[in-house]
Amino acid sequence: MSITFYQYPKCGTCQKAKKWLDSHDVELESVHIVENPPSKEEIKKLVEKSGLDIKKFFNTSGMKYRELGLKDKVKTASEDELLNLLASDGMLLKRPITTDGNKVTVGFNEGAYNETWSK
Repeated sequence: MSITFYQYPKCGTCQKAKKWLDSHDVELESVHIVENPPSKEEIKKLVEKSGLDIKKFFNTSGMKYRELGLKDKVKTASEDELLNLLASDGMLLKRPITTDGNKVTVGFNEGAYNETWSK
């Protein structure tokens, strides 16, 4: 199983997720979410495959989210506007985003990882 792991290496949650994946021998391609953020099209596919609301892809606790005052904007913005925002800055994306092209997890939850990524 080949997995793409969008992460910010200094993020504690990303480090926990990577440690979990490594300990379960999951092969992954690590992508620095700030240096190489997913494109608008990639984010759209990730949202669709995840089955999650697009708002779940925002890093709501991040400084960038607060600086841009997105709390209220996100509530009324169209999907296209939200995709443009997410694609504009990797720091706006909740991380890590883990995908094998079919399944997608956002953030790190050990139960969800056991269910989704255990071999």
